[in-house]
Amino acid sequence: MAAADQPTLATRMAFGFGAGAYGIKDGGFSYFLLLFYSQVIGLDARLVGLALTIALMLDAISDPIVGYWSDNVRSRWGRRHPFLYASALPTAGTYFLIWNPPVGWSQGALFWYLLLLLAVAIRTAITFYETPSTALAPELAKSYDGRSALFGLRLFFAWVIGSIMTVANFTLIFPAFATPAIPNGQFNRDAYALYGMLASALILIAILVSAIGTHGHIRHLRAPPATRSLGLKAIFREIFHTLANRDFTALFLANMFGAIAAGISSSLSFYFSAYFWGLSSQQIGLVTMTVFASAAIGAGLAPLVTRRLGKQRGAVVIGLLAGLILPLPIILRLFGLLPPNGDPAILWIVLVVTMVDVGLIICFQTLGASMLADLVEQAEVRTGRRNEGIFFAANTFIRKSVQGLGVMAASFVLTLAQSPTGASPDKVGPDSLWRLGATYVPAIWLVRALMILAASRYRLSRADHEANLARLREQE
Repeated sequence: MAAADQPTLATRMAFGFGAGAYGIKDGGFSYFLLLFYSQVIGLDARLVGLALTIALMLDAISDPIVGYWSDNVRSRWGRRHPFLYASALPTAGTYFLIWNPPVGWSQGALFWYLLLLLAVAIRTAITFYETPSTALAPELAKSYDGRSALFGLRLFFAWVIGSIMTVANFTLIFPAFATPAIPNGQFNRDAYALYGMLASALILIAILVSAIGTHGHIRHLRAPPATRSLGLKAIFREIFHTLANRDFTALFLANMFGAIAAGISSSLSFYFSAYFWGLSSQQIGLVTMTVFASAAIGAGLAPLVTRRLGKQRGAVVIGLLAGLILPLPIILRLFGLLPPNGDPAILWIVLVVTMVDVGLIICFQTLGASMLADLVEQAEVRTGRRNEGIFFAANTFIRKSVQGLGVMAASFVLTLAQSPTGASPDKVGPDSLWRLGATYVPAIWLVRALMILAASRYRLSRADHEANLARLREQE
């Protein structure tokens, strides 16, 4: 039986299930947003990337403020839960609107719609949920190994629930909206309207399940600090002081480059599936379904890697493997060493490589989040302040980089490859496909190499973490 201050299994499951809200939003933005706005709506791909990059700059200001606020707010529902409840309807509502843009608007009007009304609104709303929600983790699991297990559970739900909607798109929604005029329902805007309605409802459910399911544990959480009156300048000075250490800088850069790499690969995955590999919507749905196995692989692998290698060394090894596996079939195709599209072997190659690569990505993300949680006690020893919200605001910002810098980088890959806009897969020539592969592989290798280099600079070990916990126990 759990001690009075330890979360029950139901509480941990609710905490993990809540990640499904971000998983749905993350999957939609990463896999469909660039394709939907550039190929279906007709907005220039560079404008899509620019809108999300500008929104990312605003996040650099809003995310730490929300994190700091959730560290210091005083309420009868604790520091985090007021944000969880307040964010539920705005997050679901803005996500619905993003898949229902106005008809007949100009390029400029659509750009401003995407930027001001939605790219900023949905990202701000999700910050008010994701940052306080994830900031609960260091108090729900304090041990070095326990945090990897808890974040493995959270990442498992994020990928599984997010992938449910992705799989539903390819296996149910897109086929249902195939017409004689639009044989591939993936290019029918009505399909995305239905997706937006279903996905936003599931986002609402995930947030409420997490908030209500962890509500009973509020009385065991850390009380907020005494009320202080600080100006905006003093708040940012305190934020910078909290984050000012070498380990955080190394981890921030490693996770940032990892997010950009994930953004490039996820944003272009369906371009490769439909154009480069010639897969049908149903086949793409089968490939996407491997994410469920990938989530189990990543969630189960992270605690094992933590015990055997430690988090930092494990992150480097996992990053190297991911960087080698994903581009391999593309390289083989570029050199003419794979059978032609339509051969049954192509589906199986793409399916297996996707399953393994995504599993490694989930493992790396789990290790990165667990390493970030360990920095909370390190900073508390140094500053005397408990600032989980500030640290996980950085994590929220990093994850948003998937849709900002990642999508921006993916749009430039498409531009450099001279990929045609609005063309069906059978209308794209082999020269264009070769350029796509030849541009993509060096880009993904460069970003992954920077990720591994940054991760190698993180130094907080198991012994350091346990020493920090011991110091804090002595102070208490």
